[in-house]
Amino acid sequence: KLIKKDVIKIDKVYGQEYLEAALKDGAIVTCNHFSPFDNYIIFHVIRKYLPKKYLYKVIREGNYTNPPAPYGFIMRHCNTLPLSSNAATMRKFLRSVDILLKRGENILVYPEQGMWWNYRKPKPLKKGAYQFAVKSKTPVVPCFITMADSDILGADGFYIQEYTIHIGKPIYPKEDLSNSENSKYLMDENYKVWKDIYEKTYNIPLEYNTLK
Repeated sequence: KLIKKDVIKIDKVYGQEYLEAALKDGAIVTCNHFSPFDNYIIFHVIRKYLPKKYLYKVIREGNYTNPPAPYGFIMRHCNTLPLSSNAATMRKFLRSVDILLKRGENILVYPEQGMWWNYRKPKPLKKGAYQFAVKSKTPVVPCFITMADSDILGADGFYIQEYTIHIGKPIYPKEDLSNSENSKYLMDENYKVWKDIYEKTYNIPLEYNTLK
């Protein structure tokens, strides 16, 4: 319905040729996080390549407990895995992630661990997603969504964005690296893919304005 109503406008998709082989035995799918709807965009694009037609999503604890209806219902019932501040719950979370990946399921993780509305640059990545992949010996499928203003003005006074989904070549853990080294390797390679997509799409170098 969001697509039909032009709330979500998908323009192009690149890299679909990587999906069938990468997703058939389970993978960590990564994506930049800039909208509450970007998980729908990814699911819409890759769903026909998902062997079991499910895509599990890692979400923050507050999205699981606090959203108003109907979003709270959707968050709790659409194959989500909530990160928790409770240690016992996190042990269950990690065990669930490992079980799902080893049985061939696919899990969407936002490795930036934060949503910035319509932010176009890749943000610094955290290691969690890549530790999941290393432990379960599964590939990482790096996806990056770029955007451009459409000619439709949204209710918030900003132009609705047209999205292009870029699917990168799967990145596999290396057998000769330790778990820690492999996590860093996967994270660094994922960032390189995103950086390359950003610079080629927007035709500008990736630079940040913040101070360390």
